This record gives sequence, structure tokens and C-alpha cells, in this order.
Amino acid sequence: MNSPKPALVTQRAAQRLPRSALLLFCAAYVMPGVFGRDPWKNADVAAFGHMAAIADGRAGWFSPSLAGLPADGALVPYWLGALFIKALPWLDAALAARIPFALLLVAVLVFSWYATYHLARTEAAQPVPFAFGGEATPVDYARAVADGAVLALMATLGLLQLGHETTPELVQLVGATLLLYALAAAPFRRARARIAALLSLPLMAASGAPAIAAVLAVIGTAICAKSTYAQVRRTAWWIVAAGVVAVALGSALAAWAWRVASPAQLNPVSTLRLLLWFGWPAWPLALWTLWRWRGHLLHRHIAVPLGITLTALGGCLAMGGSERALMLGVPALAVLAAFALPTLQRSTAAAIDWFSVFFFSACALAIWVIYAAIQTGVPAKPAANVARLAPEFVPSFSAFALAIAAAGTLAWIWLVRWRTGRHRHPLWKSLVLPAGGVAVCWLLLMTLWLPLLDHARSYRPLLARIAEHVPRDACIAAPQAPRALLAALEAQGRWRVDAITPAATSPCEYLLVPAAERQGQPEVEGWKAVARIRRPTDRNDYTLIYRRAAAP
Repeated sequence: MNSPKPALVTQRAAQRLPRSALLLFCAAYVMPGVFGRDPWKNADVAAFGHMAAIADGRAGWFSPSLAGLPADGALVPYWLGALFIKALPWLDAALAARIPFALLLVAVLVFSWYATYHLARTEAAQPVPFAFGGEATPVDYARAVADGAVLALMATLGLLQLGHETTPELVQLVGATLLLYALAAAPFRRARARIAALLSLPLMAASGAPAIAAVLAVIGTAICAKSTYAQVRRTAWWIVAAGVVAVALGSALAAWAWRVASPAQLNPVSTLRLLLWFGWPAWPLALWTLWRWRGHLLHRHIAVPLGITLTALGGCLAMGGSERALMLGVPALAVLAAFALPTLQRSTAAAIDWFSVFFFSACALAIWVIYAAIQTGVPAKPAANVARLAPEFVPSFSAFALAIAAAGTLAWIWLVRWRTGRHRHPLWKSLVLPAGGVAVCWLLLMTLWLPLLDHARSYRPLLARIAEHVPRDACIAAPQAPRALLAALEAQGRWRVDAITPAATSPCEYLLVPAAERQGQPEVEGWKAVARIRRPTDRNDYTLIYRRAAAP
């Protein structure tokens, strides 16, 4: 016996979000953070270092390395960045490497929309027909739910920074979203679904996630095998084939690595905190979807995104609370959240709206106040806090950035006025303000605060301090340095770096040793202490500089 469906949607409520507005939302979300900044520590600059090394010929295409240290088997992301660096030599290398990853983020949004659209078109996901007509048509309803899924994806806080980095995890995210699309489109787009399935899991394996790809192959095969659609059941073999290729690629690239944390390494408090903020506001809506659609958990529109979300959640917990593993489930979580929209009561939608108005308006106001303090010194207390937290930061003014920020703020004010008016009918209305608030705050951060954030999160200030003591044509031995610092030294500082030869036998003239705050500067046999420096915004980690002592 089929359980009653909880969705009651009129044709008026199924109106789609205007395409121009949706494109503006996506542009305001994707483009800020692409231009005008250095790679940030840690994973962002480490990945960029591999790309620059390949593009400059300092490392091989099939054996990427940093200062002699081999990469972790994630070839595809490094190839993408290196290809764009070589193809766009007139651009700054960091910007050129960032372009394909911005396009990958666009692909995540696009495939999430189409996955939701196809899932919403299935019979079990459709709203209840009215006795005298007037219910939403299948296509209009599916479009409205898909618009809501994209808004939920952009509103999710965890994707914001990680989605704008040049890291292998973003390529893995595209692979997971491709699988989501393949499973969703299988009943309607057989050929496209099978091609997407064949690309998805090998792409994840070639980007450093063969284990999660193997688990997703099992989940996807099980979902297809249980389907009532004959063409979907036949797609199971394509998922199996993709899983086999993914396992083989992971083995060929030596991408299998034991990253499972022991129970003692799992911090329940920090992991719970991560789960609460990372998936906000999608996870409360997803839980509501599971409750309201609890009689339909085995139907495609719930089972497909739920299987992928649980896989990512399991990977996060197994890896000791890894936010990068959790990110792989964000598109599927947004799809689940979108199916809560047809079941939300008006009071719940109003609570979401007013929370979003107050929270994001307060955040935008704080960004503007601190920007004013940076530029003018007024208010004095925020200006003093910035000077204390970011010493040596020199403010700079950009009229273009100010104009973009002002336009974004005016757009937010208009959006709030539109939503608090009489626009109560569209299905996606409850996610307009959360998505718009995230987009405008990100836009303000990446325009008004970008010089400050770049000073605080890039390695350039540290490289300037190192350059005061180490000539640019010198060779640096850094056998204990983290990969992020090695990448910055090679790709941005242009030093020759050796991280594999022990300091005692290294042919380099200078030595860099990372140290803690209270460690001082211990003596190193055969080396003479030169300086003890740190990044201006990092009070805990120091870098010790030594020069080879003259032979007696």
C-alpha cells in the first residue's frame, strides 16, 4: 500500500525563479574570490604549488611533486590547473589556475539543478492531485523544486570557502554531483546518465578519493537494482563498471591511503559543531524532508540523495571529522532540503525569512563598519582590533571594489523588500533570503575585506620576511617544512627548495625549520642561526632561518 504524499502544490506556487535572477545569484556566488588574491593556506596554496611545478617543468605530469616530495595521487586537479597556467601565460598563475575550478563550481550548481529536476519528475515525488484540478504540472513543479535546490546549495555555509579553492576536493565534489545526476536522470536520459556515471567515480578516484568512490559504487548499484524502472536497473551495470575503473585507477595512481581515524582521535564536540554549522541551513530542511516523506524513503527522490549524503557523512566521521569529506554530500543534502519546500508551513517559512533578514543584515553591517574603520580609523575600537590582529597590514582603497560592494548591498536591500512584500506563493521563496544573504556577505568579504584577508591568510608576508635574509637565487633546505610553505617558497618565492635531503647532507646554503612559539632557536650542527620569523597574523608557528656555517 502506498503512503499518502505530503506535497500539496498549486500551479501558482510552481512558478519558476526567473532565469536572469538565478544567473545573477550564481554569478554573485561563484565570481567573488576568483580574482585579486593569492592562494591561501593550507590546502589551497599546496595544490597550487603542484600545478605551478608541473606548468614550469619542475615536476612531471605523471609524477607531480613539491620540493622533491611526491604528490598524493590526485592527478586530475593538478593537470587542470597546470593546463590553464600554460594556456593563459599572460594571466597571473594563481588566477589562471583558479579559472577551471570556478567552472567546476558552476558545474556543481548545474548538475545539482538537473538532478533535482529529474528526481522531482518521478511519480512518487509529484504533489497530490486536487479533486477539481489546479495542482502544479509535473514539469513546472520539478523546475520550482530544482530552483530551490540550487538556492539551498548556495545557502549552505560549508561549501562557501571550500568551493572557491583550487583543491582536489572540488574535483571530487564534481564527481559526486555527476553520480547524483546519473542516478537521478537514469529513467529519463539513459545515454547521458550512463556517460555521467562512467565519468563520476573514476574522476573521484583520480582526484584522491578512491575509497569513497568505491562506497558510492555500491550504494548506486543497490539503488539502481531495486528500481521499478527497467532502464534504471540496466544502469546498475554501468555503475559497477565505473566502480571497477575507479578502483583500478586508485591502485594505478597509488591513491589508496589509510585515513581512518581511531575512536580516540574523534572529538565528539568539535565534530558535532562541524555538522551543525557546515550543513546549515540545508540539514534542518533535510531532516524535515525525511520526516514528512518518511513513507517514501525507498523512492528515488529520497533514496538517491540520502545514500550519497550518508556516504559523505560516514567518510567525515571515519576520517576524524573531516570537513572536506563532508563537502562531498552537500549537493545531495541540498536536494533533500529542496523536497521539504512543498511541505513547509507558512509559520516555518516566515521564521526562516526573519532569521535570514536579521542575521545576514547584521553580518553585512559589521563588514561595512569594519571596512570603514580600516579606511578611516573610525570607529576607533574596530580599527584597533584590526591593527592588533593583522599587524603590518597597510590598507588600500579600490573604487571598483567599493562600487561592487555597494551594488551588492543595494541588491540585498531590494531582495529583502521583495520577500517581505506579498510574494508568498513561489515554492522556492523560503530559500531566497538564505541564499541571497550568503551571496552578499561573500561578495562583501571578497571586495571590502579582500586585502585584509589576503594579508592574513596568504604566505606573501612571510615570504617577504624570508627574502630579507635569503637571496632569491639561493637554494633552501626545508626537510621539515609543511607542504603549504614548500609550495609558497617554490611557486611564489621562486626559490629552489629541497625537502627530501636531510639538513646535514643537503647541498643548499640555507635551511628553514618550523618551530613552535616557545621553542626558541636551537643550534643545528653545521648551520649558523640567522633569524627567527613568523607570519604577521600567526602567533604560534615560527620559521627558523639558518645559513651553512663556514668550514673551520
